[in-house]
Amino acid sequence: MIALLDYGAGNLTSVRKALSAIGADVRTPVVAAELAEVRGIIVPGVGHFAATRALSDEWRVAIQAALDRGAALFGICLGMQWLFEGSTEAPGVRGFCAFLGECSHLSDAGTQKPEIDATPLRKIPHVGWNSLAISRATGLMADVAPDAQVYFTHSYVAPVTEVAVATTSYGVTFASAVEQGRIAGVQFHPEKSSDVGLRILGNWLRAV
Repeated sequence: MIALLDYGAGNLTSVRKALSAIGADVRTPVVAAELAEVRGIIVPGVGHFAATRALSDEWRVAIQAALDRGAALFGICLGMQWLFEGSTEAPGVRGFCAFLGECSHLSDAGTQKPEIDATPLRKIPHVGWNSLAISRATGLMADVAPDAQVYFTHSYVAPVTEVAVATTSYGVTFASAVEQGRIAGVQFHPEKSSDVGLRILGNWLRAV
């Protein structure tokens, strides 16, 4: 069973519909104790990083316990940013700290770890289709074509570190997909990214 977390910041209907299309058994737990028997956890999310405060210590402990017994964790958009140490969008709000680094605004990202590219910074938020530059062949990116197009809507980005398996350029180059061990995430919305998005969700589901 896959747990789709509802902490008040996720587009659950679209994500649930996409997961159902690939045959996933999806439940939305009401209390953290329900994570005790799941094989995968998805943290979706749109909006402000401060919304992740709702993922309290009780939920963090339950998520970590699930990981310790072999479950997988997947973050979508804000959910991927939450996998890092935090974000300049909400100083003092701690991320899950699975990955090192702090997320930052697209207009500031060039001064952080994401590298400045040759494209002038564009309108923020970054909304619409953009391409993936796959940097490492991993299970999450299996059979995803080079420069595949996916759908984004965000103003903050994660740094490009060793956990990045795909990057995207929009004035700066940022991590658009990350994966390390049983933990992965994507900055884009796979549930809105047509066949490519379903393939990536399917890749994650098969590895769970």
